[in-house]
Amino acid sequence: MSDLAFDALLCDLDNVIRFYDLDEVTRQERAAGITPGTTMEIAFAPERDLPLLLGRISRDQWAASIAEALTARIPVRQAADLATAFAHAPSHVDQHVVGLLRQVRRSIPVVLVTNATVWLDDDLARLGLTDLADHVVNSSRVRIAKPDAEIYKIAAERAGVPAHRCAFVDDSRTNIDAARRAGMTAVLYRDIRDLRRLVAPVVDAAAKPAGRATTRGGAVP
Repeated sequence: MSDLAFDALLCDLDNVIRFYDLDEVTRQERAAGITPGTTMEIAFAPERDLPLLLGRISRDQWAASIAEALTARIPVRQAADLATAFAHAPSHVDQHVVGLLRQVRRSIPVVLVTNATVWLDDDLARLGLTDLADHVVNSSRVRIAKPDAEIYKIAAERAGVPAHRCAFVDDSRTNIDAARRAGMTAVLYRDIRDLRRLVAPVVDAAAKPAGRATTRGGAVP
């Protein structure tokens, strides 16, 4: 066990590393005469979102359920187009966060712990993130979603570190609270400064030059 406060970093994906571009969704919502954000609210309702995150439905099935709910407010064609735009919304990564996580991974294991979809591997490949973490705990693969206590246990096991020696970062207060109940050091992510403060000891320790070798008479010149 190291002198650091934790020996593995468990990190959320969405709204920490990956961010979605919903400009096209917003444009279509305004054109349809509905309030921007309506499609997201419908898509992330538990009865639609949870089956997706547990791997029980496909992207097409998810989009169809979004469209069906939207038809109570707008015509069928517009509803279908909006649902498709949302389900296939483009995304980008925060390269500053990625760079920081790569630094951390040089010293300790990094595990992504994410409520995600069955096509996450394709998304990570497209975004150039297949080698970002030592392991990925994807809710749709393990069939358990945050904040269920079991997913934190799985993540710690994948990291090879006891839960109380894991640090966890997430943008959800609910998920943070669950991690703390699991015994982890947990930090609510609002921007990269939160992550920097948490991992500074790891990065700083890795940056320190190794001590000079010594002999019986003292330091080697």
